[in-house]
Amino acid sequence: MTATPARMLAIRQETAGGPEVLRLVETDRPEPLPGEVLVRVRAAGVNPVDWKTRGRGSYYTGDTTPFGLGFDVSGTVEAVGDGVTLYAPGDEVYGMPRFPHPAGAYAEYVTAPTRHFAPKPRGLDHVQAAGLPLAALTAWQALVDTADVREGQRVLIHAAAGGVGHLAVQIAKARGAYVIGTASAAKHDFLRDLGADELVDYKERDFAEAVSDVDVVLESISGDYPARSLRVLRPGGILVSLLPLDEAVPAAARERGLRVSRLLVEPDLAGLRGITELVESGRLRTEIAAVLPLVEAAKAHELGETGRTSGKIVLTVGD
Repeated sequence: MTATPARMLAIRQETAGGPEVLRLVETDRPEPLPGEVLVRVRAAGVNPVDWKTRGRGSYYTGDTTPFGLGFDVSGTVEAVGDGVTLYAPGDEVYGMPRFPHPAGAYAEYVTAPTRHFAPKPRGLDHVQAAGLPLAALTAWQALVDTADVREGQRVLIHAAAGGVGHLAVQIAKARGAYVIGTASAAKHDFLRDLGADELVDYKERDFAEAVSDVDVVLESISGDYPARSLRVLRPGGILVSLLPLDEAVPAAARERGLRVSRLLVEPDLAGLRGITELVESGRLRTEIAAVLPLVEAAKAHELGETGRTSGKIVLTVGD
């Protein structure tokens, strides 16, 4: 058996800035602590939080440069720390380690608590699996855990063709909802193929005039979207926002008998298991917009920041 190398390649940044600050470097490989696993990364998903973090040079927790980016991981367990019983070396896993604390998933190896991972869904390769965790967990925690979407409810998903949105469409459909999405007309066929029942071209129509009697809104755009979304909710409905909200929005919601929740996704073994069940039953798939090697992380950020991709961007790591 080949020994695990003591050094690894990873993407790091020394300062805040544009994609050009991302550098491929050689650094020490981490060691798993008790209750953790060391995962040999095969693919790493790219998410908007990555380029937002890169640009401001810090994480939610206030950590500053230098650091490594990335949270979405699919790979193989290389070693386990003391007390780990869920996995053994050689197991294929996927997950969203440590979020919102730095995970450094753009690297050959990553460590994290065991329960930040789940067994990789059968039938998926590492690229497909790496496109799932952060976006799918966000959609799952918003629609299942927070909104408790049920059969027959009407669900409005903004930015429905995006990384979170296209997975949210499928999760809502799997729970029996009538799904409405906002997206440009060019992406409507893609969304219909995923199961969307009704689509609004936000460039041509005001969704707040086109849609009504909605039970759940999944909001990921901000600006005036949260306030306008309140207008389409029926009494008792809920707006789940993935971005910080102006304090006026919850106040307006209370006056109308509506609910508002602000969600920050977190590592979640139960959620990953639910997502895996949907994948393996054929009810959930991730659209891969682009696949690039680790060394081209800056190019991946440039592509993602255009805002024109449908689905996820993934970096491949190693062979």
